[in-house]
Amino acid sequence: MRHLLLAFALPLAACAGTAPPPTGAAPASASDQAASYLRRIAAIDDDGPKLNAVIAVNPRAPAEAAAAARLPLAGRAVLVKDNIETRELPTTAGSLALAANAPGRDAPLVARMRAAGGVVLGKANLSEWANIRSDNSTSGWSAVGGLVRNPHAIDRNACGSSSGSGAAVAAGLAWAAIGTETDGSITCPASVNGVVGFKPTVGMVSRTHVVPISAAQDTAGPMAMSVADAALLLGAIAGSDPADRATTGADARRTDFTAGLADASLAGVRIGVLRRQVGSRPGVTRLFEQALADLRAAGAVPVEIAFQPDAAMYRDELTVLLYELRTGMDAYLASLRGAGLPRTLADIVAFNKANAPSELRWFGQELFERALTATDAAAYRKALADSRRLAGPEGIDRLLREHRVAFVVAPTTGPAWASDLVNGDNFAGGIGAGSLAAIAGYPHLTVPMGQVERLPVGLSFIGARWADHAVLKAGAAYERARTAPLAPPSLDRWSPTP
Repeated sequence: MRHLLLAFALPLAACAGTAPPPTGAAPASASDQAASYLRRIAAIDDDGPKLNAVIAVNPRAPAEAAAAARLPLAGRAVLVKDNIETRELPTTAGSLALAANAPGRDAPLVARMRAAGGVVLGKANLSEWANIRSDNSTSGWSAVGGLVRNPHAIDRNACGSSSGSGAAVAAGLAWAAIGTETDGSITCPASVNGVVGFKPTVGMVSRTHVVPISAAQDTAGPMAMSVADAALLLGAIAGSDPADRATTGADARRTDFTAGLADASLAGVRIGVLRRQVGSRPGVTRLFEQALADLRAAGAVPVEIAFQPDAAMYRDELTVLLYELRTGMDAYLASLRGAGLPRTLADIVAFNKANAPSELRWFGQELFERALTATDAAAYRKALADSRRLAGPEGIDRLLREHRVAFVVAPTTGPAWASDLVNGDNFAGGIGAGSLAAIAGYPHLTVPMGQVERLPVGLSFIGARWADHAVLKAGAAYERARTAPLAPPSLDRWSPTP
């Protein structure tokens, strides 16, 4: 699903973010923009290089954009990850088991976005079941949508699980997209596709009518071409939801997240540098040092931190995810309307076995099967308490307090690897600190930092619980200070020669 600029009136930069139209051209209306995105999806996502970033489109988006033009989001077109319910399109989580799941209802976060003037352009492809089915999967693949291709190098991976959301924004298929994250599923695809991704504090955005993995760690969040656009979308989807207890404090903390971004300053701000999370890739290290130099030039005070999380944090996280996957998935499936749909996680496991050629050809479902036996409630409660303590109070909170820093930074992840359905993902280099923020439930922003061999790499900003606005302001200040060039997507295969 991607390729040439055929049948697309505006340049990539103008359509992907908030850049102005060419000199002398009249600004495109919201309706025209939505129609242009639909044409571009047809030209380069369904045809041409076939990015496979979009599973389904809303043909009424241009009309809806026109009707919403006077609202705060002004009819901006947004792709929604296909594990989030929207009233006009099925919600499949990428699985054939949910191909007929058309609940006809909006998730509260989508309803909020519509009320603010956002328009559902369509549903974005994803790693099937948000990448919780197997521990040897290929990110970005789903039985419904196929394999998402990275627009910067179409033979490279778009990371997951919000792979389609990241690739679509990078390729100019929408103004912005909504992804979801349990651990890395917004920030990794944003980083490798060269866009901004923000995982808010867990509880800032409702999870109701979102296909679940973990009540402790799941959240939706914006993906966009700029920090300002991500902040604008966050403000539209954030807020308390009586059906989601985690969001009780969201209304009190929801604000105009775009306020202060344009003139945010890093002067005198102490920022912790997670040196052990920089990894072992020389190209990433060089790019990170350039980012640190940019932060210093902007007035920030980088503070070196040598920190390694307790390995028990990751072990306990898996215990939590498997237990909550079973309980949360059973509750979600039981809420669905319509005949012939799975009602339990066990039903999904059985469906996959019965449809193995389509569902299990490339990798298995061993995590699903393990989740079916994750029934020890006492072990779960202990793992939840321990993993949260190690990531939060004894992790991020302690680092911020002891080193007197406002945020911590590290590269988000390495450059995109070659997609390989046979052998699975190739995460290499020991790069990034995103699991700390994911397990603690704290905000994590990734901003494009530059490129290694023309492959994007992001810079992570991680802050304290509910420090979402402050993290966004820091990212916006860095965005203005960044000196590394950012090349547009090639829409071609990667080559060792420029």
